[in-house]
Amino acid sequence: MKRRVFIGTAAATLAAGGATAQPAEVKVCLITPLSGAWARSGDLARKGAELAIDDINAAGGIKALGGARMKLIVADTGDSPEAAKSAAQRLLSQEPDLAGGAGSEISSFTLAVTEVTERAELPWLTLAYSDLLTNRGFKYVFQTSPTADQQASAAMPTIIELAKSAGQTPKKLAIVMDNTPSPASFSKNMRGAELEKYGLTLAADQVYTPPLSDAAPVAQKVRAARPDLLMFLPTSTPDIKLIMEKLSEVGLGARRLPVISNGAPIGSPDLLRLVGKDIMDGTMFIIANWGAKDNADLTTRFKAKTGEAWITQDSISNYGHMWLLKEAMEQAKSADRRKVREALHTMDLTTGPGATTFPGGRVQFNDAGRRIGAPLVIVQWQNGVPVTVYPPEAAFAKPVWPKTA
Repeated sequence: MKRRVFIGTAAATLAAGGATAQPAEVKVCLITPLSGAWARSGDLARKGAELAIDDINAAGGIKALGGARMKLIVADTGDSPEAAKSAAQRLLSQEPDLAGGAGSEISSFTLAVTEVTERAELPWLTLAYSDLLTNRGFKYVFQTSPTADQQASAAMPTIIELAKSAGQTPKKLAIVMDNTPSPASFSKNMRGAELEKYGLTLAADQVYTPPLSDAAPVAQKVRAARPDLLMFLPTSTPDIKLIMEKLSEVGLGARRLPVISNGAPIGSPDLLRLVGKDIMDGTMFIIANWGAKDNADLTTRFKAKTGEAWITQDSISNYGHMWLLKEAMEQAKSADRRKVREALHTMDLTTGPGATTFPGGRVQFNDAGRRIGAPLVIVQWQNGVPVTVYPPEAAFAKPVWPKTA
C-alpha cells in the first residue's frame, strides 16, 4: 500500500513539474581558430561571442525557456581544414546537447566543420564568405555575410564609382591573393571579359599558398606591372605584414597606389603594431560587417571590456550570431535543434541586437541559408584606425582615394 502511494505521489509530482520544467542552461558553441596562422581572427571571434553571452544572460537569458542562461563552449579548429573537422567531431561527441553554434571564420575551415554539424543537424551560423557554404543543399547552415560572389559583383562597380568621384579612372588592375576558397570565390569575376565592363585590363596576377615566406618577388612583379589599382586578397595577418611592407619598400604603399582588400584580416588591430600606421593608412577593404553608427555603443563597450583598439568583423558578427541563436530559441520556445533551425529559416528580425549588429538592420534567410539583402561595407584605414566609409548612411568618414596620376 505504501509503495502504491509513493509511486502515485511521484508520478503526480513529475507530471506537474513536467508541464513547467525548463532547462536552467542552454549550451551553444563557437568553433574557431585559436592556434596557427589564423589564431588572431579566432581570438577576436571568441571575444565577440563571449560579450554576447554576457549581455544575453544579464538581460534575463532566454525568456521563453524560463530565463535559461546561455553557456558558450569554445573549440579550436587548429591550423588546417582536417584539424577543424576533427575538432568539430570531438566537440559534438563531448557536448551532445548543443542547441546551435557558429564559426569558423576561414571558409576552408568552415566547409570542413559544417560537414560535421550538418550530419548532426546542428544549426550553424557563419560569417565566412565562400559561396560553396550555401551551395551544397545543406539545411542547417546559415550565412550572415554576403557571399564572395555577391561581394565581388557589388565590389567593382562600387570601387570604380569611388575612384571616379575622386577624379580617377583606373585602367590597369593587379591582383595579389592567396589560394584559399574565399579569395578564389571573390576574385573569379575579376579576370577576362568581366574587367572589360569597367575599362580595366589585368596587368599582374599573383596567387600564393599561405603562409608566405618571402614577399619580395610578389612586390617586384606588381611594381613592374605599374597598375592603377591593386586588389589584395590575403587571409592571414603574417602574410599581410610581409606583403604590405614590401609594397611600401618598392614605392607602392596605399597612400600612392589604391589598395583594395577583402575580409576581416586586413582590419586586424595587430596590424597597427606589426605594420604601422604609415604603411596601413589609405588601405581599403570590402567587408561584410564592421563597427558603424548604428552600433557605436557596442563598439565602446567591446573596447572597454577586451582592451582591443576597435571591434572587427570577427567580433561583431559572432556577437550577433549568439543573439540570433537566442532569438531563434525565443521564437521556437525550445532549444531543440530542429526547432531552432526552423526558427532561423522563418526569422525576419528587424529589432534588437540580433538585427542591429548586422549592416542593414534586418536578418532573414532564403531557403539555401543565405542572408537576404546582406549589403556591402567598405572600410578604410585613416589615421591608424579602420573606419567605415561606405555605405554613406553607416559611414564614420568619407573615403580618401590616392592621386595616382
